[in-house]
Amino acid sequence: MPELPEMETYKLLLRPLIGGQTITEVTINREKSINVPVEQFTSLVLNQKIKGIERRAKYLVFQLQNDSNLLLHLMLGGRMFFGKEEDRPDRTVQVQLSFGNYHLYFIGLRLGYLHLLSHEMVQQEYQQIGPEPLDQNFSLHAFHTIMKDKRGGLKTTLLNQEVIAGIGNRYSDEILWHAQLLPERKINELDPDDLARLYESIQHILQLGIQQGGYMEEPLFKGDGKTGGYEMYVHSREGENCRRCHSPIAMKEISSRKTYFCQNCQH
Repeated sequence: MPELPEMETYKLLLRPLIGGQTITEVTINREKSINVPVEQFTSLVLNQKIKGIERRAKYLVFQLQNDSNLLLHLMLGGRMFFGKEEDRPDRTVQVQLSFGNYHLYFIGLRLGYLHLLSHEMVQQEYQQIGPEPLDQNFSLHAFHTIMKDKRGGLKTTLLNQEVIAGIGNRYSDEILWHAQLLPERKINELDPDDLARLYESIQHILQLGIQQGGYMEEPLFKGDGKTGGYEMYVHSREGENCRRCHSPIAMKEISSRKTYFCQNCQH
């Protein structure tokens, strides 16, 4: 599932491609991927300019000229591709927005969706989401305040979108490996140095993920050299040597999630 770095990468790459461009055609191949009747969706989206593209947590929002918004959540298996028809991946397309001869394809939206919402409705969707970890207001002090009353395990806490936005299964493993903390450690067991190290690792890993284009290998467009440059330190590397201490990476299910960690140098 795309997480904060992947969605931020999509945002940064899509802005120069479709920002200010007019949607010339709308194709809906799966009605369950949208939230209103096809006719209503099409009438409010067709011939609208993309006024802006923003990210919140794992959501992407396409802001339209008429103040409507398209709220995207890719969920498990979802992705996008931008290009001409002849360059389109051989995958089922659920929704397609066209910009003349170029098209933005929404692929793999079996669980994901593209919802047409007002500004107020978008804000309602955000009400239960925690702070952005890379926001300038997300200081170490703010992090301490958020964590001071928590009692759960580190892995499950990082996955909780009501606590911190945008961190999922993959990057929680990466963050905890970088912070040298075991995923089942309890928040209330951490001393101030542990919390500071965890905070620094959240910042470092998410920023690194964005700089390297996230982990998703499929390009956004033909010739895309940015997407998918991030190489996991620990996630999905069971049995491989830890890059820090060279001990074998272990895997354990925590809250029904495959969790990868080093038993030797994470404490």
